[in-house]
Amino acid sequence: MPINKQEKEQMLQMLKEKMGSSQITIMTDYKGINVDAMTKLRRKMRESGSELKVAKNTIIKIAARELNMEGADPYLEGPTALAFGMSDPVAPAKVLNEFIKEHKKLEIKAAILEGQVIDAAQVKALAGLPSREMLLAQVLSGMQAPMYGFAGALQGLLRNLVYVFDAVREKKAGEAAG
Repeated sequence: MPINKQEKEQMLQMLKEKMGSSQITIMTDYKGINVDAMTKLRRKMRESGSELKVAKNTIIKIAARELNMEGADPYLEGPTALAFGMSDPVAPAKVLNEFIKEHKKLEIKAAILEGQVIDAAQVKALAGLPSREMLLAQVLSGMQAPMYGFAGALQGLLRNLVYVFDAVREKKAGEAAG
């Protein structure tokens, strides 16, 4: 269905806003996916804090050009859906990767990660990374480990000191009795 100039302008503004504010914009080819599967994908994207939009390639090209995100043009052939990761660049990559394993029809073309175009292999590698929360937990765990080790060592020293005092007490009690 053709869209008029005003709708195209609204779509362009929406895409510029989304692409400009997202940490990652993943370009996918959704050819062969039925409406039911696309609805499930959109729902999973929303649950992960991401968003999926279908747009015309010419409008995507204009939005990318106006945002100085060069290099996306070669990937904008055929039907294109854009996945936006607003707060976590890994989340939409993970959702798309899981969807591809399940449905086999979706194909990742490329992505714009913080202004730079990356290819599909790099997006799949990104999907293999732990989530932001998991990375923060790992960093916190790494920071706590030395403190736990120090506390354990200090506790061992105190325990040994108590054993020494107890042995000295027993020896003095034995000398006093004998």
